[in-house]
Amino acid sequence: MGGKNKQRTKGNVRPSSSGRAAEVLTREGGVIPGFVGFGSTTTFELSYVPAVHGAEDIDSLVDADFRMVLRKLSKKDVVTRLKAVQDFGSMCQERDAEEVKGVLPFWPRIYCKISMDHDRRIREATQQSFEQLVLKVRRSLAPFLKSLMGHWILSQCDTYTPAASSACQAFQAAFSPAKQPEALGFCKDEILNVLQDILLNETADSLSDPQNVTAEEREAKYLRMLTSSLLGVKKLLSLLLPSDRAALEDRLAPLLSSGKFWKYGKHKSPQVRGAFFEMVCSLCEFTPGLVQAEAGRLCPAVLLSIDDTDPVVLPPVWEAVLHVVSTIPDCWTHVNARKGFLPKLWAVLKEGAKGMAKALHPNLMPLLSKLPGEVTEPDVDFYSSFFTALIQGLSSERALTSQSESAAIVTSFMECLKFCVLKVADDHDKIRSVLVSQQLLPLLERALSEASLQNGPLFYLLTDMLLSWERRAALSGDDEAPPTSKIFQSLLTDFWEELGVLCVRFVDNKEADPQRLEGLATLLQVMRSPETARTKHAQKKKSARICFSKPEKAEITAEDDVEKPALAVVEEKTLEALQDPHFEDTVCQLALICLTHVNERNSERHLVFLSRLMRSFHTPRLFRTLSEQKSEEGVKSNPAVQFLLERVVVWLAESGRRDTEHLVEMIFSSFRCCSQQEITRILSHITTMGLPWGVLLQVIQRACKDSETLKTCRDWLKGSVLGEQLLDLTEELCRVGGGCSHASPPTTGGHSWTLISLVLSQNHNNESLIGDVYLEKILEKLHTTLSETKSLSDAGNAEPLVSFICDVASSFFSSVRDCLSLLPAEELLLTVFQLTAQDQRQTRLTDPVLEKLRGVCVAGVQSLVQDCECEPSEEGFLHSAAIWVKTHLLTASLDVRSLQVLIAAVQMLLETVCSVSAQAPPIISSFFNLLMPNQAEWTRIRQALPPQWIGSAVLSNHYRGVWEKPTRDMWKFREFQCLPAHLCVCALLGRAAQTAASADHEEAESSLPVQHLTSAVSELLYALQCSKLPDQTLLERLYSKSLQDGGLWSLTLQNFLSTNNQTGSCVAAVRKLYGRADSLFPVSQSTLSALQVIVPAMTSEDRETLIALATAGLINWQENDDVHGCLAVLLCCLHANTEVEEDIVKAVLATVMEWRNSREDWFLLSCDLADTACERLNLAVETMRFLSWLLVHHPTVLGGTQWDFVLCSVLAWLETCSESVGSLWNPWVQLFVCESAAIVEKLHQFFTSAPADVLQRLPPELTAEWTDFFVEGIYSLLLPLPVKITEAFPEPDEPAFPMAALQSVGSALTYIPLQQLLKTSLPPRFIADQKTNLPESLQTLLNTLCPLLLFKARPLQVTVHHLLDKVMPQLPECDGEGDASKSDDDDRDEPCLSPPASLMAVLSACEELCENILAGVQVGEFAVVQPLSVEYSCILGYLLAWKLLLTFFKSSPSHLRAHYAQYLKKSGSLKKLLLHLFKLMPENPVYPGQGSETKDGRTFFTESLKLQVDKREGFEWELPHLACGVYYSTVQDLPAMVRLWWNSQEKRVSTAVERFTIKYVSPVLSAQEISSVHNSTQMFDSMTVKARQAAREVIATYSVDDIFIELVIQLPQNHPLGSIAVESGRRVGVAVQQWRNWMLQLSTYLTHQNGSIMEGLALWKNNVDKRFEGIEDCMICFSVIHGSNYSLPKKACRTCKKKFHSACLYKWFTSSNKSTCPLCRETFF
Repeated sequence: MGGKNKQRTKGNVRPSSSGRAAEVLTREGGVIPGFVGFGSTTTFELSYVPAVHGAEDIDSLVDADFRMVLRKLSKKDVVTRLKAVQDFGSMCQERDAEEVKGVLPFWPRIYCKISMDHDRRIREATQQSFEQLVLKVRRSLAPFLKSLMGHWILSQCDTYTPAASSACQAFQAAFSPAKQPEALGFCKDEILNVLQDILLNETADSLSDPQNVTAEEREAKYLRMLTSSLLGVKKLLSLLLPSDRAALEDRLAPLLSSGKFWKYGKHKSPQVRGAFFEMVCSLCEFTPGLVQAEAGRLCPAVLLSIDDTDPVVLPPVWEAVLHVVSTIPDCWTHVNARKGFLPKLWAVLKEGAKGMAKALHPNLMPLLSKLPGEVTEPDVDFYSSFFTALIQGLSSERALTSQSESAAIVTSFMECLKFCVLKVADDHDKIRSVLVSQQLLPLLERALSEASLQNGPLFYLLTDMLLSWERRAALSGDDEAPPTSKIFQSLLTDFWEELGVLCVRFVDNKEADPQRLEGLATLLQVMRSPETARTKHAQKKKSARICFSKPEKAEITAEDDVEKPALAVVEEKTLEALQDPHFEDTVCQLALICLTHVNERNSERHLVFLSRLMRSFHTPRLFRTLSEQKSEEGVKSNPAVQFLLERVVVWLAESGRRDTEHLVEMIFSSFRCCSQQEITRILSHITTMGLPWGVLLQVIQRACKDSETLKTCRDWLKGSVLGEQLLDLTEELCRVGGGCSHASPPTTGGHSWTLISLVLSQNHNNESLIGDVYLEKILEKLHTTLSETKSLSDAGNAEPLVSFICDVASSFFSSVRDCLSLLPAEELLLTVFQLTAQDQRQTRLTDPVLEKLRGVCVAGVQSLVQDCECEPSEEGFLHSAAIWVKTHLLTASLDVRSLQVLIAAVQMLLETVCSVSAQAPPIISSFFNLLMPNQAEWTRIRQALPPQWIGSAVLSNHYRGVWEKPTRDMWKFREFQCLPAHLCVCALLGRAAQTAASADHEEAESSLPVQHLTSAVSELLYALQCSKLPDQTLLERLYSKSLQDGGLWSLTLQNFLSTNNQTGSCVAAVRKLYGRADSLFPVSQSTLSALQVIVPAMTSEDRETLIALATAGLINWQENDDVHGCLAVLLCCLHANTEVEEDIVKAVLATVMEWRNSREDWFLLSCDLADTACERLNLAVETMRFLSWLLVHHPTVLGGTQWDFVLCSVLAWLETCSESVGSLWNPWVQLFVCESAAIVEKLHQFFTSAPADVLQRLPPELTAEWTDFFVEGIYSLLLPLPVKITEAFPEPDEPAFPMAALQSVGSALTYIPLQQLLKTSLPPRFIADQKTNLPESLQTLLNTLCPLLLFKARPLQVTVHHLLDKVMPQLPECDGEGDASKSDDDDRDEPCLSPPASLMAVLSACEELCENILAGVQVGEFAVVQPLSVEYSCILGYLLAWKLLLTFFKSSPSHLRAHYAQYLKKSGSLKKLLLHLFKLMPENPVYPGQGSETKDGRTFFTESLKLQVDKREGFEWELPHLACGVYYSTVQDLPAMVRLWWNSQEKRVSTAVERFTIKYVSPVLSAQEISSVHNSTQMFDSMTVKARQAAREVIATYSVDDIFIELVIQLPQNHPLGSIAVESGRRVGVAVQQWRNWMLQLSTYLTHQNGSIMEGLALWKNNVDKRFEGIEDCMICFSVIHGSNYSLPKKACRTCKKKFHSACLYKWFTSSNKSTCPLCRETFF
């Protein structure tokens, strides 16, 4: 096709060359070419789906999609073929059956090829697809079976298991198990043809194309096909019916007669050899006649291959060996056993089958059973060699490292030995003796030294064999076989004699090996109790076994008994122990030897061995032997008791003995021969011996090991001897000072506590281990000790003791059922709970000990609740705990930490109750009732609440109450060292109610009574003023308490209503509360508080009724004692937007004015409020509120007299405020100041923004009087107030600081006119050595207000900013003329001029603070500042100072701006500012309230920040927004300096700055610059300026006479960081050099001057104008006007007469170190 990877040209429909060749072939020959393969495995000429044109008759049978997939199956690429096979399977599953059947004629040839593919994934996918095909076509596959079945059988024997499994699954899907033999019989000849062809004819090169397949792949496929073919013959024979199998024998004869077939037994591939032997097994089993005919080849091929130990080959080889020796009786005539077979067998056995013992050795005994006499003669030598080789196999590397291999060899050895002993004739006693003495006993001796053999099945198998010998020896009394009986008796006698000699040799040695003693003890124990080892070592055997079905005679099972377990009969009778008397003789002999060694040499190893012996052999004879009694003397005394008292107890009492466990075991072994009285006497004796507590612990642990032993020791455990000892031990342990638990070694102390824990927690049948009396005494002692621990000051003494007690109590509560029925147990649990509920600072316990205490408490409560069937008793734990918690809350002084600990303990208790018991609701309800204080207690703790809440409530207009005699000390402390008891109780009850609610979430009703829950929640709301669940009962209670007591109850009711103000429901609920409106009059203090809350929720009719009643009370004020209450009610209704008639307003106003005439003292005019009562302050405040409301809603009712009254009153009230600054700690005085400032604010808003129709109805001279007189008077009193407040209250963190007053005054001051601000009434304030050109009034203003930018009060900082922001544009005028005289003759480099010194001083102070705050933040990171913190105030003052400085800079003229910029450059302040800004600006400055940043979204740069004095929320975004605003102003007003700073930064910083600026700042700034040019009203003579918004371009056209210049200014993408590009447009009449100079000048101005584009163009135009006027350029900067100070060239050289700028000359002289003229090089004078 011209290239493999080339793409066909579009529209080219001409087929490839191969396609054209096929078409020509078809057209000329008329034959469609078939599929070309590399073998001849099929007999039918099946055509492949043709890829040629003109074969419509065949194409019509195959679906187009199938045709495409089948074509892909012949591709070379593996992935393509795999995908095609998978697609074929999917299509067979999805398509209709008829479409799939069309593929069947072409499928056999394809399947025969791809099922043998090199890639195993393709073979697996082929079988899976074939299964889908079979399921779809079903019976339609029958005509093609003979073509498919051969390779189908091969696939089922594939060496890749998943492929073989898939093929078998497809075969089972096609044929049921009953039909499978018939299907195979139908195709047996074709199958055998395929298999024989592969085995006899095919080669690696014939099965694969040598040109396309590598040699390795060809060889691998050939080996796989050979293996599959051999296994296929096996599978075929096993599945065929007997008749078909017989018919197939003739077809198999040529295969077996072929020499190539027999060579597969020696093939180099293990898979092929293994498959060959499997096929041999199948031949022996199903075609014995055919095998007999080929015995001459078969027997050597199999019997001489037993040394093939490959893991794949060995199992089938040995299976074939067994089949051969069973099927061919004369097999040994074809093989020389002594020269060929046996040497290989010995070698394999000596090597332990090379790690294949589990597979080989189970076949040895069946092999022995089939060996004829001529092979085994002489028997002694044969068996000796056989067993010697077996034992040598145990030393092989694999047997030494693998327990299973070793066990397989040992098991085979014992089975073969047992078989040989039974098999040999009766006259072969010598053989038996040789087997026992020379084979069995050496193996046993070796096993006693090796732990691996001890842990194996040897001892159990030996015991089993001895038992079988005993049964045969016991037949002496019968006449059936007396010789056999004598033989086995003699055999047993010899065995025990030799074993006894062996045991004595091992034991009677002072340096006896402990390993051998351990092995010997294990052997004797297994012989005594074979059942203990039977389950451990019982195994399933994988090969043929012999079953001893008769006593004398062994029968060899057939091959179908392969899966029967070994020792089938014996296993049923192994419950009994060995009965041979020699056995007990040997044990007694060994026990005496051990006793001798212990007595004479104090041998510990012999003592341990003796203990091990006595565990299994606790017989009277043994104890008589040990106690040296004779049998007839045993009547006098129990030998076991004598042995214990004379021997074991003495050994226990020996000093320095560490390991006593074996002695304790010896004691309990001896108890098997003692009565219960004797046991109690011995144990009581041991108890009083003063032994270490660890020994007593071991004794009790051993007694509790099983129920039988516990029953025999019950009298001792319950007795007084043990109880008194344990009680003494407890008292000794609980002595904290010099107790045993601290003076004794740790192990002893640990044993002691473990002993106490054991006797408390161990119980049997719900009965305590020791006597109940002693149990209670021990618990009482623990409780007493734990109670005393709370008062200890030394944590080191208390902690270990408490930890031990915790362990004991936890074990006791967790283990003993109904343990808390004991009173000491409940008291102990209560003490534990109290320790967990108190702060660590009081208990001095560490965290680990507290964690243990909590665990003990949880365990105790769980045990209590599980056993509790009803409500807790009055004297129970829960009752006592609740009473203690309530008393602790009411009497103890708790801080936050102590309260948290107490609440956590109560919550833990309640959660434990909820998690354990189904009776949790009544228990929790009772506990909650006990926690609840009564009404007297509630009242007492409520009255003890501190009054700090009043301040915020009064200042927020939520409370109109009074306080009798407020003092400043009431507000001094901000944090309480101890929390109020009311808050503590409410917090705990709230958590308890929450826990109860979470426990009742699935219940229909709450477990807590409504009245108690309502009381608790209402008190909680009273303390926290928070609610989430509206409830009518709760609302009624809050309302009644508010009417009764007022105060904080009213605030609680208000918060409750505001939180649960649902539509419509709130009004109806409130209406039910008060009934009729007139019932609320006359108004008392508490009624007023409730009214203020419920008025907004009243109906309009009720509010109008209240207005009428209040108005009547005001008009008749002389007869009414509560004028303040009536006025307050009236204002509440008015603020609720109640409609009121104008006559009523006039009447009330007239009444107020009447008060001014007759009761002027009510107005508190021009007086000090230090000693004024709260009631009078409230009346004045309500009057101000009424006048403020009047100004907003009904200003037209005010006439000339009324206006004079209002304005004069305001002036007088401000004078009062000015005189009462020192009393602002009083919330009512603060409220007076706040309302005074508020009415000033309302007046200013009215005179500046009132509607025209309202202004026309005012008195004619009112506006002029306001402007000329009242404004000055008001603000002259208002302006000094912030200064006075900060002087009187210098600490803003003080709780009594008047922040609300400062906020209100500041809000009013923001409206001060500039003229009034410039005529400041502040006292003069000057600073020594302060350089300034400002007048005294302005300097005083700056010196007074600027330092307040650093005051930690945000309202004051924002107020000062607003005031100074109005002044800043006026300041540059003061520097203008003073600088003009300096700059003309100044020879300095670049003159600089400082901004206002007061502002720069504040800026300098803030810089240092900000550097310390932001020191750890990198540029580009966002520093999160806590709102309203000290750091927040510092950074806010810093940013506000810079905002003022930038305002000042922007208001300056161009020549002064350069001087100020130079000063900022030298001081480095701007560099620090920019670094700080990039730590304060967020990475994503999106305006709050937007979901995510959008393309046109609002950011902090698009939205200006409104600094409000009275702002109450959103402080977290104020500093970031302000920082963004300062940065924007900086780059707008100081672009050149920002550009210079950016170029000087390191790459990381500059990259971060540029990225941020391009993304957020440059688009906004560029658009603003272009827009300002477009909208500019500035006109130039002879120059026009145009702007292009989209292209960010400005075009300036300059024309004079015949000269025409056009310049294009292009803003960069990173404006203003990048330089502005100046490009040339059209020019006429200007020289090229001059043109370049002017372009360079404009580019320099725009790059280095701090201003806008219009200002740069104006500067450039002036320069060009001067040039045309004849003024020559400075020959240093080549400019007429200096770029920084805007001066003209004035310094002339006396020689060349050229003029230069002074600044340029200065720089020339300093940089060149010469004083010559730059042009003529003459000395410059």
